[in-house]
Amino acid sequence: MTNPIKSIATDAKAAATQASPEMAKLKKVAQQFEAVFLRQMIGSMRSASLGEGMFDSSATEQFRDMSDSKMADAMAGKGALGVADLLVRQLGARLVGQAAKTQEPPK
Repeated sequence: MTNPIKSIATDAKAAATQASPEMAKLKKVAQQFEAVFLRQMIGSMRSASLGEGMFDSSATEQFRDMSDSKMADAMAGKGALGVADLLVRQLGARLVGQAAKTQEPPK
């Protein structure tokens, strides 16, 4: 007797392989979304400072923003929060479903 769960998983893997270019795009966009989210979160944390520092100026603020942006990109690349993974899981299921529909022979 064949295991129906394994056959479903095999079908899903075949469909995911078919949808791999779209899945790669989805992963990239989800990672970019996570980076934007992290930038916003870090910016909000920076704006909650308790006072001005001795060396604060518009130049240091600009470089701090650039540093925060790079840090957000690095954190998103490593999947620090897991937002990108959740988006890929949720939206990837739709891509797999669409790929499976295109693989079905016409009745």
